Amino acid sequence: MNETLDLAHFFAHTDAVARLVLGLLLLGSVASWYLIVTKGIQVYRMGRKSRQFLKTFWDAPNLEAVARHIREKGSRDPFSHLLHHGFTALDHLSRRQEAASLIDAGAPDDMLTRALRRAIEEDKSAMEFGQSLLATVASSAPFVGLFGTVWGIYHALAAISMSGQSTLDKVAGPVGEALIMTGIGLAVAIPAAIAYNSFARVNRNTLSKLNSFAYDVFNFMATGIKASPRTADTGATSDKVIELARAQLQASH
Repeated sequence: MNETLDLAHFFAHTDAVARLVLGLLLLGSVASWYLIVTKGIQVYRMGRKSRQFLKTFWDAPNLEAVARHIREKGSRDPFSHLLHHGFTALDHLSRRQEAASLIDAGAPDDMLTRALRRAIEEDKSAMEFGQSLLATVASSAPFVGLFGTVWGIYHALAAISMSGQSTLDKVAGPVGEALIMTGIGLAVAIPAAIAYNSFARVNRNTLSKLNSFAYDVFNFMATGIKASPRTADTGATSDKVIELARAQLQASH
């Protein structure tokens, strides 16, 4: 009886279909854990670099200081990448003028808006890389394991029927072994589902902050004034910046 319920006995007596199912589950587990580890490290590093850049941005006295920092350090996080696209758009309009004079001169603000949106879309695509695979593994692994269980039970019952011995001790072993497939499927699916939800939450929060930051960047590039979160009256400063930006944009049209 102990031999019948042993896992080694189960794996040794699997047929081609069961081995294919096990191979698919193993492949899904390896791929999902690879993404979990690599994306986990990536998210940690991205968060640290983003905090460092935002501190530098809010402490910078003007646009030139921010541009110089990006030229020296590169755009290594979504927020600096957003600024990089904004500066590229401004350089395309004029390489010698300041951002405020560009608006006063009637430069199309739509170009800056499109550049910032394009940066956000690129960052979104980069942050979502691999999540479709995690979602696929999380949703399909239990059913793949269940298929292996059904296949194993069918063959176990067929073997029991051919032997003519249908007592409980003869049925429990093979059927119990077949149920291992369902357990393996769940063991593969649960980490992938947890990782997918965790990464989706992090991406959603990052994109929300990035969209708010893009609005601040547009105001900064349009007026040369930024509303720092370190300011005591942050709400009032933000309102002033918004009003200045609207006046500048209306004057340009």
